[in-house]
Amino acid sequence: MVFLAAWPVADNGVDFVDLQTQQPIPMQASNYQAPLWLPGGDLQTLWAVTLARPRVDYRRQRWELHDGDFLDLDWIDGAPDAPLLVLFHGLEGSSDSHYARYFMAEVQRRGWRGVVPHFRGCSGEMNRLPRAYHSGDSAEVDMILRRLAREAGGPLYALGFSLGGNALLRWLGENGEAATGLLSGAAAVSAPLDLPVAGATLDQGFSRVYTARFLKTLKRKALDKLDRYPLLYDRAAVEALDSIKDFDTLVTAPLHGYRDADDYWARAASKPVLGAIRVPTLLINARNDPFMPGDVLPTQAQVSDRVQLEFPDSGGHVGFVSGPFPGGFAWLPERVLGYFGNLIEVR
Repeated sequence: MVFLAAWPVADNGVDFVDLQTQQPIPMQASNYQAPLWLPGGDLQTLWAVTLARPRVDYRRQRWELHDGDFLDLDWIDGAPDAPLLVLFHGLEGSSDSHYARYFMAEVQRRGWRGVVPHFRGCSGEMNRLPRAYHSGDSAEVDMILRRLAREAGGPLYALGFSLGGNALLRWLGENGEAATGLLSGAAAVSAPLDLPVAGATLDQGFSRVYTARFLKTLKRKALDKLDRYPLLYDRAAVEALDSIKDFDTLVTAPLHGYRDADDYWARAASKPVLGAIRVPTLLINARNDPFMPGDVLPTQAQVSDRVQLEFPDSGGHVGFVSGPFPGGFAWLPERVLGYFGNLIEVR
């Protein structure tokens, strides 16, 4: 049996097809529903961050890189041949982010191994080079996954959240069939698939609350870089900017080879490459995500037959809280790790 035949199907109005029999698989909607006491995408997003997080005892490893920089990785150890989950965090996230802690706790409970590679500058120590990280950083994803694949004794799975999800999807689309030699499965949660729309959304209305939070640390890091590299950009301009688009135009784009924010968003977006993905991939986005409007989410016709779309009506941005007040974060780890576990069984 090919593993696509065992996938649950997406809530997007289109059947998946069993590649062995060429017969449609019956439709099945997402089973996620937000609690009645937690209405709206913004509350669902903000409340998830306040939940008490499980304790996770990480082992930190530092990779010294050929370009003179370094990456810090936080590990959950297990048997050498156990499945390994690689978790790519979101914008200004880390292994301490609520989703990372919950997923790594569940990884440990299942006897798997897990690792959170920190994007440059996100591990608690500033990286050495002018470059940082960005939504289209597929080259960084490639370097990380290739090294981990060489060291992994069991199946390797990759999971990305928000920015990390977009970067992972870019890598999956750019590498196509070649990616199947490294990964047994992948998933992305709350990825800003259409970056031009997501970027504009973050600079409007209530979403500016999120923008202010991101800019607080992004600007501080950018200004700190000037102590080592004083000619990177204008200090006064960085201090004055108050939008994601201005930050990406002034800092992100020139540091990473883009002309400006518009060029960066267009070329780094993952939505245009979803049709080239060949690794079995689960894509979860809430339709009320305040970062990514539901009306621009892809249809099954816009992605490959290896991509399963799951777009519940609620959940917010990496929210997906469930259960009675004050709620918990069990649904998402169970859904994603269950998906990966199913791939193991049918392979």
